[in-house]
Amino acid sequence: MKIKALLFLLGITLSHLVGYAQKKEFKFGKIAPEDFNAKAPGADTASSAIKLFDVGNCYFDIGPGGFVYIFEKHVRYKVLNKNGYDLANYKIGLRGAGSSKEVLLNMDAATYNMVDGKMVTSKLTKDAKFTEELTKTFTYKKFTLPNVKEGSIIEYKYTIRSPFIFNLRGWSFQSNIPTLYTEYNVKIPEYFVYKSNFSGNLQVKQTKHEDVNATYGTLSATAKYDQYAMENVPALRSEAYITTLDDYIPSVDFELQATRFPGEMYKDFSSTWPKIIVELKEDENIGGFVNKNSYAKSVLLGILKGEQDTLTMATLIFNYVKNNLKWNDEYSFYASASNPKAIFEKKSGTSGDINLSLLSLLNEAKIQAYAVLLSTRDNGIHPGYPIISKFNNVIVCIVANNKNVLLDATDKDMPVGLISYENLNHTGFAIDMKNGVGAWIATEPTMASEKVFNYTLTLDKENKLKGKLSQYSRGYSALNLRDKYRTTNNETEFLKNFKKDKNGLELKNYKIDNLDNLDELLTESMDVEIEDNVEEAGNLVYFTPLLFERTKENLFKHEQRLFPVDFAYPFKENYRITVSFPDEYEIDKLPKSMIYKLPDNKGSFSISFVAEGKTLLVKSIIDLSKSMYAPDEYLSLIHI
Repeated sequence: MKIKALLFLLGITLSHLVGYAQKKEFKFGKIAPEDFNAKAPGADTASSAIKLFDVGNCYFDIGPGGFVYIFEKHVRYKVLNKNGYDLANYKIGLRGAGSSKEVLLNMDAATYNMVDGKMVTSKLTKDAKFTEELTKTFTYKKFTLPNVKEGSIIEYKYTIRSPFIFNLRGWSFQSNIPTLYTEYNVKIPEYFVYKSNFSGNLQVKQTKHEDVNATYGTLSATAKYDQYAMENVPALRSEAYITTLDDYIPSVDFELQATRFPGEMYKDFSSTWPKIIVELKEDENIGGFVNKNSYAKSVLLGILKGEQDTLTMATLIFNYVKNNLKWNDEYSFYASASNPKAIFEKKSGTSGDINLSLLSLLNEAKIQAYAVLLSTRDNGIHPGYPIISKFNNVIVCIVANNKNVLLDATDKDMPVGLISYENLNHTGFAIDMKNGVGAWIATEPTMASEKVFNYTLTLDKENKLKGKLSQYSRGYSALNLRDKYRTTNNETEFLKNFKKDKNGLELKNYKIDNLDNLDELLTESMDVEIEDNVEEAGNLVYFTPLLFERTKENLFKHEQRLFPVDFAYPFKENYRITVSFPDEYEIDKLPKSMIYKLPDNKGSFSISFVAEGKTLLVKSIIDLSKSMYAPDEYLSLIHI
């Protein structure tokens, strides 16, 4: 009897999972009793919640100003434990302002609980709705559901009207919790041609592709109807050293390629790279902005002072822009004003304002220079084919001594040839606006980031270590250190932060050299006294030689890796520690020296221990010569 009962319960659960994939309609508030019995499947048994279904629709309508699109989303969750309570807080982002903005047409939400065998519904209340204006053109509508507890089912359904038809809202088919069923339905009128962009590690299944009849106001037309679906999608787990998790989520989004209205010519927006380049060249906030050279003419003589060498001229212009414009922390590949003069008068701007102003000055100086469109690491990897909306930033590339040299003027401490960490997404699209051509170029750093730690210490009879510490930084290590030093209120606070994770460290006579000389090695020196790093047991003293620089936690916790390991830039860390002991101390035992190399010399780790009289010398070097390692290189990498 017990066995039969168990099989019966399993049958309910399995049929329920399959049933979600077979459903054709999902009605708000219609909760099946078996929904409360849903369990996280397989490897996701520890999940905080299950997404029972997630269904979306995107279709067009006629608004006062022309075509708009309507986006609908209906999602239902089962909360499994307290970590899933955050699902009660939901937010919807809306773009635009004034008469051109997205509007939330309706929102239904509810919590469902089983109480004494009966389902109790708690609906969204008026005082649980909030609006947060993030910027002038982006607003969050926030909602909080009541009575969410372990075992609750929560549900949201809403509709948005959007005038921004160049990019339709996309759909993500995977999240950080398991999903039983997810579906996206898109109906596009025959007047529009869209490019669909798929991304992610799992394949999205197209379950329908057909022509249907549609009505738009008084217009009757044919629409292309596409349905995409996935079922039993596992939770997506984050991993260390990636660009953004969005790069690996199976998803689809849409960019307008062309329009073909009756009685009008076919209008192509972005079908090819040459077409996109022409559009950018003619855009008043990109090509038009760069070509307005009155400001450049007025200041160039004072900047260059007769200099003729290309790289020196570019450096002088680069420094002028960095010292006169401050980045407002916003990314853009467009300028926000009509000309560079307006940006310099304002003294600040977006990344587009700053780097396009730099390009304008370089062009006027007759230096071969190009705008390079990028997608930042948080924005995700560009798919590579002609799609303009996947870019969100711009830097500059000059040609000096037959080499590409990248410039990014958004940070005063950025030297020539270095671009910000967020821009390190491996490639960018360089545009020669003068000749109307473009090409993908590498944006990889040409030199490794390097950090050198040099300790010279003496161990006294109280087991305290005293001596000097010198640290040397180059590349991104130097850039990061300069940023920390300048953004801290004062040196006292900077040193307090420096000691925060270094138990037993006291320091004095701190000195930093070459803070403003970006082309030189950034050097720190200090006197140190270290306690709590030497342990005594009987007549033995134990000493951990790598001190504060030893690795305390393995960031690679998974046995297998689905995504590339992306460090953004190559790096090298060099540790040299010299310790002198009292005369009555003898070295009893040393760890073994070792060296480990990745295949094809793509990286290495070495550590050596040498005792000479009363002195111990420890050397350790980590050298990763690539910025990115493929998943099949993961097992070799985690042994370093």
